[in-house]
Amino acid sequence: MLDLPLIWAGLIAVAVLLYVTLDGFDLGIGILFPFARSKEERDVMMNTVAPVWDGNETWLVLGGGGLLAAFPLAYSIVMPAFYLPVLLMLAGLILRGVAFEFRFRARDRGRKFWTQMFAGGSILTAIAQGLILGGFIQGVTVENSRFAGGTFDWLTPYTLLVAAGIVAGYALLGGAWLMMKTTDNLHGDAKRWTLVSAAAVAVLLAAVSLATLFVHPRIAARWGFEVGAGLAVDWATLAPLLLIPALGLAGLVLVVAMARRGSHRWPFAGAMLVFLSGYLGLAASFMPTIVPYDIGFREAAAPDNALGLMLVGTAAILPLILAYTGWVYWVFRGKVTTETGYH
Repeated sequence: MLDLPLIWAGLIAVAVLLYVTLDGFDLGIGILFPFARSKEERDVMMNTVAPVWDGNETWLVLGGGGLLAAFPLAYSIVMPAFYLPVLLMLAGLILRGVAFEFRFRARDRGRKFWTQMFAGGSILTAIAQGLILGGFIQGVTVENSRFAGGTFDWLTPYTLLVAAGIVAGYALLGGAWLMMKTTDNLHGDAKRWTLVSAAAVAVLLAAVSLATLFVHPRIAARWGFEVGAGLAVDWATLAPLLLIPALGLAGLVLVVAMARRGSHRWPFAGAMLVFLSGYLGLAASFMPTIVPYDIGFREAAAPDNALGLMLVGTAAILPLILAYTGWVYWVFRGKVTTETGYH
């Protein structure tokens, strides 16, 4: 007998991870846009993601739509808790999507305007996602299986710190992606952006990790910490979990070491490891809850017959999406230059 709630929880978790890492680097390119030296460099930066950026957002649709269909109780609680940041995120995505198309067709003054809108939409989207993530980590106030908190519960110093970390993380992905996809001066600029972003991520990741221990006692307990007059540590609980931050540290070391050598591909692999580490850390902190810290994924799941029917359709469509995504990345795997585009 298939454990359908667990399968759907896994599918949604993977979809969100794919969205964060794949759409993360093109959001990162938008965040780095203001630092490019010329409009020609910005053209190249946009061309590196032009073939793939629409497809990257498919995973956001799967994650959000899957949450609504497979875990309607969780969706009915989470959405009211984060209406405003979700609307800000959608506004940012729409703005950058419009700017992406209009910038290539605009002339001088219009091109400058749409360049600013693309950067602004990318930054707004990243900040909104950070606020949602920070609010999620803080926990959602639930009474009688309904959201019972305030409109601005998600806006705290902690969530702003998380938002800053997300912006820096996406900039790291964007810089590492550009190292892999560009040449000459832009490759050198991308190297500098990657190293600066890696330093910012290291500082902010450490700050967020420490602050998280004081945000909710259940997270501290899950990681073997007891927050009181001091900070007591249960090493038996903490020791096996240290593999997760060790993975992130290894990713940062890989980014810095390979970027300094001018490597083209390894910094991006290291950045992906950093995000994977953070995602595994969230999973270790929350599971099996889907609405922290009151509603488990089994409690929030739709009936098995509905989950089974949706799984049949997903099993038919998902391999096609994965195959198409892999094919597009393979076809456009080369470098991008000002003169020739891909080669």
